[in-house]
Amino acid sequence: MATTATAPSAPKSSEEGPQPLALTVDIEKVSTCQRKVKVSVAREDIDRAFAEAIGDLMPTALLPGFRPGRAPRRLVSSRFKSELKDQVRSKLLTDAMTQVTESEKLAPISEPDLDLEAVVLPDEGPMTFEFGIEVRPEFELPKWKGLAIKRPARSISDDDVEESLATILRDRSRLVPHSGAPSVGDLIVANLRFLDGDKLLSHAEEVEMVVRPKLSFADAELPGFDALVKKARGGEPVTAKVTISQEAAVEQLRGKEVDMELTVLEVKKLEAPELTPALLSELGDFASADDLKAAIRRQLENQIEWHRRRQVRQQVSSALTASADWDLPPQLLRRQAQRELERAILELRRSGFDDDSIRRYVNELRQSAMASTARALKEHFILEKIAEESSIADSPADYDEEIRAIAAQSGESPRRVRASLERRGLMDVLRNQIIERKTIDLIESEAKFSDTPFEFPKPDAEAIDHAVCGAVVGEGE
Repeated sequence: MATTATAPSAPKSSEEGPQPLALTVDIEKVSTCQRKVKVSVAREDIDRAFAEAIGDLMPTALLPGFRPGRAPRRLVSSRFKSELKDQVRSKLLTDAMTQVTESEKLAPISEPDLDLEAVVLPDEGPMTFEFGIEVRPEFELPKWKGLAIKRPARSISDDDVEESLATILRDRSRLVPHSGAPSVGDLIVANLRFLDGDKLLSHAEEVEMVVRPKLSFADAELPGFDALVKKARGGEPVTAKVTISQEAAVEQLRGKEVDMELTVLEVKKLEAPELTPALLSELGDFASADDLKAAIRRQLENQIEWHRRRQVRQQVSSALTASADWDLPPQLLRRQAQRELERAILELRRSGFDDDSIRRYVNELRQSAMASTARALKEHFILEKIAEESSIADSPADYDEEIRAIAAQSGESPRRVRASLERRGLMDVLRNQIIERKTIDLIESEAKFSDTPFEFPKPDAEAIDHAVCGAVVGEGE
């Protein structure tokens, strides 16, 4: 695809804003999201930019033999020609790229790929340059009003609260050495080694793990973890086969079966503490066990709300992306994979999930990073377009509310949470989260719901932050 754009011939007054450039623009559609743009800036715009730059410089120009501002225009132009060329080139580039993006409605999703050193401002004729840019795909919005959605519903029972309380107390249990074979629920300290034949892929020393039916890594999962550790005796390694995820960071290892050696160093039983006034104070300055249970009930309600939003969103996403058969560039998916993980973590923290639950969920995402990122990006593009057409926008109050929610669950101050998000460059992730949630709310307001029973998922996997192949998707990108 190629288009040509030129500015109106009649100049605008200064009150109407800067005069648009007379540009010739050629746009080549490389792929669904990639465009190659060639731009030519007319000579008249270059000369006008030079004249303005010289005019701005004249009052302060210092040349030998002349008082400031008194040097002839011709001498100022000659003396500062090099500096002026750099200044004019930079301004024309910025103005031209802004004008092209707006006039051609490119909707960029990344910074332009422009080789600044290759752009030359000629003494005669137009200035030409080209750049690559990733843009939002062009598509027709799917039907989003009147979707039929099943919504999970559940009332929090006293048994739910007691079970959650037991988990909280478990995290503060006393560790008691145990000489027998470990069973489900025990804590072990172990060394892990992963080998492809004789080649050591990775290792982890003195890892603390709770024994559960499965063991989850960033790029693999081991079923039968509880049965395996029961075979461990006297510090001797036990072995098992694990299959590396098809989306692991190391391409040549994807889908490959490798050996895991596990050496149990210690086994410990967990003895839950009594719920004393001192522990109540440590857990959140609660005056009584009833106050703690009330707080747990609220947290469980937040988690049900997260599961409700997740299941509703999955159904909305499936409906919206069913016809989104456009491909996304692999480099875009790799770049966005880590951002999707960070966004998922923000959502989980906001909803009050503990660190173990977050690790399990993040490991699941990592093992299907590219596919889940592709789905999430397609959904994002569609939701963003719905938001634009429905005039949905973010506001400072939205950020304050999100940050307060994260702070309330993490125990940190809102100011500290905001500073951390800004330092890690995650405010744009938060912005996308806000816009998407508002758009989903709009879609829900137009949907037809039917309630379905909901059960809290039982954790059957112990998740550790380790990659079998030695690297995780998103590292170093």
